[in-house]
Amino acid sequence: MSVRHCPAVLISAPASGQGKTTVTAALAAYHRSQGRRVRVFKTGPDFIDPTILEQASGYPVYQLDLWMGGEPDCRAKLYRAAGEADLILVEGVMGLFDGKLSSADLAKQFGIPVLAVIDAGAMAQTFAALAFGLSQLDASLPFFGVVANRVAGTRHAEMLTEHLPAGIKFYGALPRAAEINLPERHLGLLQAGELPDIRQRIDHAAELWAEHAYTGLPPVVAFAPVESAAMARKLQGVKIAVARDAAFSFLYQANLDVLSELGAQLSFFSPLEDQALPEADSLYLPGGYPELHLSKLARNTAMLSAIRAHHAAGKPILAECGGMLYTLQTLTDAQGQSEKLLGLIEGAAQMQPRLSALALQSVKLQQGTLRGHTFHYSKLESRLVPSVRGTCPNGGASSEAVYQRQRLTASYIHFYFPFNPDAAAQLFLP
Repeated sequence: MSVRHCPAVLISAPASGQGKTTVTAALAAYHRSQGRRVRVFKTGPDFIDPTILEQASGYPVYQLDLWMGGEPDCRAKLYRAAGEADLILVEGVMGLFDGKLSSADLAKQFGIPVLAVIDAGAMAQTFAALAFGLSQLDASLPFFGVVANRVAGTRHAEMLTEHLPAGIKFYGALPRAAEINLPERHLGLLQAGELPDIRQRIDHAAELWAEHAYTGLPPVVAFAPVESAAMARKLQGVKIAVARDAAFSFLYQANLDVLSELGAQLSFFSPLEDQALPEADSLYLPGGYPELHLSKLARNTAMLSAIRAHHAAGKPILAECGGMLYTLQTLTDAQGQSEKLLGLIEGAAQMQPRLSALALQSVKLQQGTLRGHTFHYSKLESRLVPSVRGTCPNGGASSEAVYQRQRLTASYIHFYFPFNPDAAAQLFLP
């Protein structure tokens, strides 16, 4: 396999909340409107931003994470994209240098130039100091330039560049506009499916980009191939029913791809709307927002009975985060409303006003080691003894429990299957 070449840029920022997703979506939609094929990636373990970026690019958005998936997984995804696209965009996570394996580390690993987005809404000439620091902290970082977000007008944009060194390229000033704002809640942005006007927001952002920012292509990057062995089809013919609706939507496309490549037959169902399960050997209950749909989940007694019967028959279930909350005896939302749910795990959870855990996690199961992450606002109380606990690679205190009862595996951890497809297969194998 030969090296592939494609224009590429990594969109980062000094911190979260600067507008990375808005700028990435605007870039994707603008170049798509020009007839270019755009592939977008999201750095780190994020389920929400990709739903918006998929709307902008028209293609599934995959995660790139040097720890959770590993360098070969990232390289393979970028190499494939370089063979399909006219432009590759990578949205960073948090601030440019945040984390032991940061967005900057990813940019350096693959030689992808960085476009820094800075929220300039509450600053003027100091913009230059922030841009200078981002560009100069690491001399080995490929730095493309900087763009200002939430700019008040022409004079404001002029003040932002007054002290900008000549070596730092300024690629535009995206104006402050309520029409392109992306609403947030406790786990981040609202998902694309929850915003009826998401297309209008993205299209308007693309129009503003065309008017106020750089419309050319970033530098061409060389992407090398990676050798990878074909997956053994350990799930050949296994029917896996995957919960997917407004309550359970935190699904990595890469996880679904792995299950399919392992030979599984996937079908999707809604614990909110459906009265029965599809024909299935195994169930996958991913994370999401069950706390926002508590009453409706509790009232769908036909679905509760169907999942209980699946479990009683000794069939596999993987329940992650929100999916695990669904398997508990009770869940209490932020307003204090409690409902009885599946009752497969003895215990109860309560939503908290503050973040309970945010960390990468590695866990050694009997089936093998899996990696993933945890991010939740609920607190679980259970007398059930965990079969194992996860560990944080960065030395953090988070150590999430993994509960295994019969063929049910449940945890706050969102697992990333590409790290160990064989271990993932064992969780679903009848």
